[in-house]
Amino acid sequence: MVENRRWLTVLTHAILLMGVLVLAFPIWVAFVASTHQLQTLLQPPMPLLPGGHFFENYYKALTEGARAVGAPVWLMMANSLVMALGITFGKIVISMLAAFAIVYFRFRFRIFFFWMIFITLMLPVEVRILPTYKVVSDLGMLDNYFGLTIPLIASATATFLFRQFFMTVPDELSEAARVDGAGPMRFFKDILFPMSRTNIAALFVILFIYGWNQYLWPLLITTDESMYTMLIGINRMLAVGDDQAEWHIIMATTMLAMLPPVAVVVLMQKLFVQGMTETEK
Repeated sequence: MVENRRWLTVLTHAILLMGVLVLAFPIWVAFVASTHQLQTLLQPPMPLLPGGHFFENYYKALTEGARAVGAPVWLMMANSLVMALGITFGKIVISMLAAFAIVYFRFRFRIFFFWMIFITLMLPVEVRILPTYKVVSDLGMLDNYFGLTIPLIASATATFLFRQFFMTVPDELSEAARVDGAGPMRFFKDILFPMSRTNIAALFVILFIYGWNQYLWPLLITTDESMYTMLIGINRMLAVGDDQAEWHIIMATTMLAMLPPVAVVVLMQKLFVQGMTETEK
C-alpha cells in the first residue's frame, strides 16, 4: 500500500508541474511570437509576454498567409481537414465491414485473407510509396482530394481491433437477430454498430491525428498551392532562401494547425478513454 505522506504528494505534484512546464513552454513561446510584429521578434531578447498584434497577425495568416506560400491558411486548413476526415471515416468504414465479413461470414480462405490484410502492417506508405504514386498518377488523382485520401484509407490495425471486438460479441445475439428475421446488414447496423461506439471513438481520435499529421504523401502528390495541407504550408513558409522568414505569421499558422487535433481530443476524451480501457461490453 502506498503511504499518504505530505512530502511525497508535494514532490509528485512538483514533478508533474515541471513536466507540464517543459511541454507547454515551446507552445507558449510560439503563441507569444504570433502576437508580436516581425521586427520585435528579430531583436533579442525574445519576448515572453503576449503582444498587441494578435488579431492582426491571425487575420493576415488566415486570409493571406505568408509571402512564400500562395495560399491562405484557411484553405490549407480546409485541405488538411478534408484529408484527415476522409482518411478517418474511410479507415473506420472499410475496417468495420472487413472485420464483420471475416467474423460473421463463412467463406473459403477467410482466415488467409485476414492474415494477408494483417501482413500489410509491414508495408507502410514509405515502403510502397513509389508504386502507390505511379497508380495515383496513372489514375489522374494528383492534386485532388481523392489522391490525398484514397491511398491511405485501408487500415490493417483497425481491421484487427474490430475483429477482436466482434469475436467477443455473444453468438446468441446474431442467432436472435436471425430468428427475428434481421439480415446481416440489419444486424450490423442495429446491433454491432451501436456496441462499437467507444471503439469507433478511440479509433477516430487516433486516425484523425494520423491523417492531420501526414506530411510525406501530400508533399509528393501536391504541386498546386491551392491543395497544400497545413504541414506542407508551414514547411514552405520556412523555405525562403535568403529572404527573411515571416516568423509572426509562421507561429500564428502553427498555433492554428494545433487547434483541430486538440479540439478532437478534448471533445472525445471520455469516449476515447472508454474505448482504450474497456474490455467487456
